[in-house]
Amino acid sequence: MVTASERATPAVTHHRRWVTASELWGYAFIGPWILGFFIFTFGPFLVSLYLSFTEYKLVGAPTWIGTRNYEQMFVSLWSDAGDTQVWISLRNTLYYTFVHVPLAMVLSFFVALLLNADVRGMPLFRTMFYLPSITAGVATAILWLWLLNPNGLVNYALSLVGIEGPRWFGSTQWAMPGLILMSLWSIGGTIIIYLAGLQGVPQQLYEAAAIDGAGWWTRLWHVTVPMMTPTIFFTMVMGLIASFQVFTPALVITDGGPGTATLFYLLHLYRNGFRWFNMGYASALAWFLFVIILIFTLLQVRLSRRWVYYEGGRGDER
Repeated sequence: MVTASERATPAVTHHRRWVTASELWGYAFIGPWILGFFIFTFGPFLVSLYLSFTEYKLVGAPTWIGTRNYEQMFVSLWSDAGDTQVWISLRNTLYYTFVHVPLAMVLSFFVALLLNADVRGMPLFRTMFYLPSITAGVATAILWLWLLNPNGLVNYALSLVGIEGPRWFGSTQWAMPGLILMSLWSIGGTIIIYLAGLQGVPQQLYEAAAIDGAGWWTRLWHVTVPMMTPTIFFTMVMGLIASFQVFTPALVITDGGPGTATLFYLLHLYRNGFRWFNMGYASALAWFLFVIILIFTLLQVRLSRRWVYYEGGRGDER
C-alpha cells in the first residue's frame, strides 16, 4: 500500500549530465587565459616561494638555506648586521604611499567633478586629462627630469614670482616631493573611474536635495560622496597596491638617490635580484612585500564596513 507521504515525494531520477556545446566553447575561450595564468603567474608565484628559502645566484642550482634570507631582513632591526637598507626602502615607500594616495584621490575626484559638467567640448578635455596616464613610464620620467631640473621650466616659472626653486632631484629633502609631484601627472585612469561613478549617481537625489534647499557643498557632501564611497574604496585599494610597487621613476631619475632618499622597496628588490644576482633574497623581499600589501588591503576591507555605502545599506549591515 502506498502512503500519502510516498505519493507526495517525487521519484528521484539519476542521469548523467553531458557538457553542452556552449560550455565547450566557453572552456575553449578561457583555456588560453587559464593556461597562461598557471604558466606565467601561479607557477612563478610558487617558484618564488621556494626560492625565498634558498641561495640562488641565477647560475647553478638553488641551495636550500631555510629561513636565513628572512633572518637577514629582520636581524637589522636590533643590530647593525643584516640588510639595513630594507627598512630604509620600506620607510621611503610608506612615505610615498601615504602622501601620494590621498593627494591623487582628492585631486582626481575634484577634476572628475569638473569633467562631469555638461559643457561644449567636454570630450576633448576628458581626453586631454586621460592621455598622460597612458604615456610610457620612462618617457614621463624623462619629461619630469627636464621640468624639475634646477634650471628647468618649473624653477624658471617660480623665479618669475620671486621664488628660488629647489634642486629637486638633486636634494635629499626635495627628491621625494618631486617624485610625488610627478606621480600626480598620471592620475587620468583614476579620474575616469571617478567620472564613471559620478555619472551613475541618480539625478533624482540631487533634485530632492535641491528642493530641500541644499546648496552645492551640501549636495556634494551628503549626496555625491556617500554614493561614491564604493568607487572611492576601490581607488584607495588599487592606489595603495600600486604605490607600494613604485619603481620606474626612481630607477630612471634618481636610482634611489641622492643617498637613499628615494630608495623604494621595489628598487631595493630589483638591485638584489638583477644587479647583485641574489635571487633567493630578492624572492624573500618580494614575499615580505606581498604580506605587507595583504595586511593593508585586509585592513582597508575591514574598515570599509564603517564608511562604504551600497544600495542595500552600509557595508557592516550587509
